[in-house]
Amino acid sequence: MSTDRRSFIYLLCGTACSGLLAADAQQRTMPVVGFLNFASPDGYRRMTAAFLLGLRESGYVEGENVAIEYRWAEARGDRLHAMAADLVHRQVAVIAATSTPAALAAKAATSSIPIVFEMSMDPVLLGLVSNLSRPGGNITGVEAGGLVGYGSGIIESYRLAGVYTGRILKGEKPGELPVQQGTKFEMS
Repeated sequence: MSTDRRSFIYLLCGTACSGLLAADAQQRTMPVVGFLNFASPDGYRRMTAAFLLGLRESGYVEGENVAIEYRWAEARGDRLHAMAADLVHRQVAVIAATSTPAALAAKAATSSIPIVFEMSMDPVLLGLVSNLSRPGGNITGVEAGGLVGYGSGIIESYRLAGVYTGRILKGEKPGELPVQQGTKFEMS
């Protein structure tokens, strides 16, 4: 085999290998969002789609530049703490805790990984944040329900949780993002 031909083959192999290594490195650096919910995915398709829309509005598309690890407790609260601990162990970039029990489990599992909650209860009363305008710490989120079932729409709340998750992926600190409160209300 001639020297020129051998050099060409080495160059070709080197180029192909470097492309594979670059693709592998890109996949490894893709941020991972942990999505934690008390219920099952069956009843939450529209809400999950709204969350993904919010992420997309922030520049993140599942499978393209962000990965999502879904954890559904299937209405078994005893599973939430282990699921939250698993997401912490996997070192996800953000935990989206999309129910009150999930938010409480996520807060108990970590004080360093950012948490975005979506819930219908008062996060100050529950001890998740110290106040709504400057929550402090590693947690912020979105007030879906309200007194007697009058509150902001849950679909909109999930979208806003997705937007906040995207903002945190871009480097904003959850403790500096005010807890979102609904601007559109509906009777449920």
